[in-house]
Amino acid sequence: MISNNKSQTNLTVRDFWYDLPERLIAQEPSAERDGCRLLVADRKTGTLSHHVFREIIDYLNPGDVLVINDSKVIPARMIGKKSDSGIDMEVLLLRQIELDTWEALTRPGRRAKIGTTIVFGDGLLRAEVVDVVDGGNRILHFTYDKSEGDIYTILDRIGKMPLPPYITKPLADNDQYQTVYARERGSAAAPTAGLHFTPELLEKIKEKGVKIAPVMLHVGLGTFRPVKVERIDEHLMHSEYFSVSQESAAIINDAKANGGRIVAVGTTSSRVLESASDENGVVHAMHDDTQIFIYPGYRFKAVDALITNFHLPESTLLMLVSALSSREFMMQAYEEAIREEYRFFSFGDAMFIC
Repeated sequence: MISNNKSQTNLTVRDFWYDLPERLIAQEPSAERDGCRLLVADRKTGTLSHHVFREIIDYLNPGDVLVINDSKVIPARMIGKKSDSGIDMEVLLLRQIELDTWEALTRPGRRAKIGTTIVFGDGLLRAEVVDVVDGGNRILHFTYDKSEGDIYTILDRIGKMPLPPYITKPLADNDQYQTVYARERGSAAAPTAGLHFTPELLEKIKEKGVKIAPVMLHVGLGTFRPVKVERIDEHLMHSEYFSVSQESAAIINDAKANGGRIVAVGTTSSRVLESASDENGVVHAMHDDTQIFIYPGYRFKAVDALITNFHLPESTLLMLVSALSSREFMMQAYEEAIREEYRFFSFGDAMFIC
């Protein structure tokens, strides 16, 4: 288990508040993935400039490495019924423990006592509550007819994509909430900074001499859990599973040794890199759970630049991007984005912090 950031800070959650007009919360993706807007935040000059996302290629140099999170979102939200009473139950799968055993969020939680059975899809899938863990999440063990396929096959039939609550418009297509390079199933939410890339843009980036290194973090509750304490250094992150292959570690370390930058696509890729790197910035091939919480005062070991979306006020994601630049510069950038009416959150526009 990779532990929390132990940096001390006097910052409070209110230091990361900003007012966002509701009209700026994106309800659907851009018509073209790489046609959204891009705010470039240059830390060296303290300047902000406005672009279209596909122009990100102009800010990447030969020898750089683009690190992407290739986790794939699963239809992790299901509506079932208690077997004994028929009461509706909502389940959101968060983390796979074994193939058919998952940590999940259940609503209403008080109805999901140990021993409770929840039935989905007219009996196609059944879940038994086998444990209650810290924070109130449930451990569910699933049973189903194996001739129907594995748990993922069943989820594809009866589950729904777990869109954040601020997105109220239904998806036209599930692929809208999936990166074009998504590979390993297991996320309860999309690594949304990657939604802006197209196969064509990725190919042009590679042709420029930029290497692409996939890593994996299954996005769960830890990425979105609200900070409920006043002092941010008292917040405890939920654990999420990640992995780095030997090949990707070698690509990243070779680039570092030769003066290239490590450009993380999204906060999830950043958390993987910082979890897998040692104090010298060397990234190691590994797989583990991470609870790393990055906020101002943290010294980045591997990440040099970051492509990211615009995050919720008072969120751990806003704290992470503020750690890479500074809180003051990020709040200035957010003020500029609101003034220029950028689109915010999962389906919104992007920022490049360089």
